[in-house]
Amino acid sequence: MNYQWYPGHMTKARRMMQENIKLIDLVIELVDARIPISSRNPDIDELGKGKSRIILLNKSDLADPVWNKKWVEYFSNQGMGVLEINSRTGMGIKSIQGLVQEVCKEKIERDRKRGIVNRPVRAMVVGIPNVGKSTFINSFAGKACAKTGNKPGVTKGKQWIRLNKGVKDWNFWIPPVSCGPNSRTSR
Repeated sequence: MNYQWYPGHMTKARRMMQENIKLIDLVIELVDARIPISSRNPDIDELGKGKSRIILLNKSDLADPVWNKKWVEYFSNQGMGVLEINSRTGMGIKSIQGLVQEVCKEKIERDRKRGIVNRPVRAMVVGIPNVGKSTFINSFAGKACAKTGNKPGVTKGKQWIRLNKGVKDWNFWIPPVSCGPNSRTSR
């Protein structure tokens, strides 16, 4: 017997991500540093194929520093940019700009060869509910751009946020309700 465990809001978010992935340059996935594998949705790997990727180990101050380093190495070996951050305190947030430049290097160079200079980096921020996506965006922007709450489903609509970060602009997109875990079960 197959059980259907894929709520409608997650199907909607997945469909919306599929439709909008072509509009972005970079997928930034937030995971809980205490449970990085359990707080990931495997669908995001499939949806983000061919895009630059960054994994942010959020709440890393609450996790074991030894394990944080192992997780950084693990995700780096998979070809992703990785940083330990804490969205609430701002720890590690300043390092993100350099990491984006590094992981989007080929795309920026391709644009430069085509005569496109200083084109904004368009990033999609994804992750399971309550991993800190909106808090991260607010911390990175230095202002309240995205509504936050201590329960799932506070950020419900597609949202573009334009940030000016030095030479580069940023456009963030937050999916309406981020895909949850365990999505590999029968659909």
